[in-house]
Amino acid sequence: MNSLPVPIKPAERVEITTLIDNYVDLLLPPSEIVTRPPLAKGGNILADTLLAEHGLSLLINIYSGGRKNTILFDTGYTKIGVPHNMELLGVNSETIEAVVISHGHMDHTGSLYPILDKIPGRIPLVLHPGAFVYPRYTAAPDGSKRLWPRTLVRDDLKQKNVKLVESKTPTLIADDRIMVTGEVERKTGFEKGMPNALLEKDGKFVHDPITEDQAIVVKLKDKGLVVISGCSHAGIVNTVMFAQKTTREEKVHAVLGGFHLSGPFFEKIHDDTIRELKKMDPELIVPMHCTGWKAVQRFQKEFSSRFVLNSVGSMITLS
Repeated sequence: MNSLPVPIKPAERVEITTLIDNYVDLLLPPSEIVTRPPLAKGGNILADTLLAEHGLSLLINIYSGGRKNTILFDTGYTKIGVPHNMELLGVNSETIEAVVISHGHMDHTGSLYPILDKIPGRIPLVLHPGAFVYPRYTAAPDGSKRLWPRTLVRDDLKQKNVKLVESKTPTLIADDRIMVTGEVERKTGFEKGMPNALLEKDGKFVHDPITEDQAIVVKLKDKGLVVISGCSHAGIVNTVMFAQKTTREEKVHAVLGGFHLSGPFFEKIHDDTIRELKKMDPELIVPMHCTGWKAVQRFQKEFSSRFVLNSVGSMITLS
């Protein structure tokens, strides 16, 4: 899809349920837009509980014109966390009509295969072709290389119940009410990606720009864009700007997901990131996963009443 604007249809309501995140707190209070998971049922405190892990997985429901569309965005780190939490939250895997993978890292793809095994029929699996690039490494401070696990194999997925939708450009799914961004343009001067990410190419180690990084965009009727990121390796500001460009919609209603602002390198761009997001003036901001504790505290301070502390099992409703 190369024509702009991308003809995304408006949604009347969006529900975003966190199936996995780095943090779980069963005692967080609800609000008008946030439903927290129950601590007890029928007067009895539950004997089992939700799991958290260093990963992200979101169940997204879109409502419009009496129709509901359900998609799964990323699948966490382990093969245990997301399926376990889906069972506790009463998520019916048979309702999932498409799976979107933000990028190829293990903390976003870990439960993909067991989840697909529970979904009847053949569904689209939307991802950038760069998600299959391997081998990938992280450079340690002492100069050593740490090999990442391989969790996405194209030939293996072709044997599964999926239709691979590999695209570098925006893709519409869910009756054209969800746009998957494809490769995000990198325009800001301060968002430079993950500096210690490496690829092995032609026998040499080169910087890995993680070009496959993509996000989900919903156009909420009369409210503006809802931008949902996986890890924002392209930069959360770049991601929102790209959503605005491709949809020709300037108003940003909500920004959610992993912003990848954790650690000393990314702490240097906290001020720039917050400044640019303030210019976009979202009504809601929900940092998740790899955003990092220091950055989350900054967002809470700077956005105050617009900020939501996320937790596994939380459902955010926008309408």
